[in-house]
Amino acid sequence: MGYHRAGFEVVGVDIDPQPNYPFEFVRADALEMDLSSLMSFDAIHASPPCQSYSDLAKRNRNADKWPRLIEPVRDLLEASGLSYVIENVEGSPLRNPAVLCGTMFPGLRVIRHRLFESNFPIYPPPHPSHPLVHTFDKRKSHYGKTDEWKDFVQVTGGGNCTIAAAKAAMGIDWMTKAELNEAIPPAYTEFVGRELMRHLAQRDPVLANHA
Repeated sequence: MGYHRAGFEVVGVDIDPQPNYPFEFVRADALEMDLSSLMSFDAIHASPPCQSYSDLAKRNRNADKWPRLIEPVRDLLEASGLSYVIENVEGSPLRNPAVLCGTMFPGLRVIRHRLFESNFPIYPPPHPSHPLVHTFDKRKSHYGKTDEWKDFVQVTGGGNCTIAAAKAAMGIDWMTKAELNEAIPPAYTEFVGRELMRHLAQRDPVLANHA
């Protein structure tokens, strides 16, 4: 959605069905796609599975339970010669990534750090200090002093707010709770998309009218 808002025509690819995906969708293994098909696009964003790199997997010592696809995805994107973005969690083996946080974007109420590797410049906004996050934990000193409709919330896992509040905090109204757990706010990819559009416009005068 963020790339759409930044001016791109978006086509999604995933090995699993995504019935709530709001744009054109192709069910396929992206790593098995023909290189010439990929090169029909102007740019590619990739979000390889993050579970193996997550803090939870490290704590549970079961990171090898999930595939580690960043390296083969990067190889494919570099072979395409296109401008690309690879998004993943903190701790993932991305190269010189830009870090985005919900505190950087007015209207968002999730901290959710995400890394963005790219082969073009991304200059993140200033990173404000983190506020208190709404909690259901009575042991925490700010229990009962925050509001899920006004303050920052935790969306991942079981969460600490209603699904409706989580959707509002993320700026997403079309996903299930399980999908929200895996998602990044569209504000992130809208920001990255505008950086990408400016980069592409430097090479293509037609795109300059949209940047």
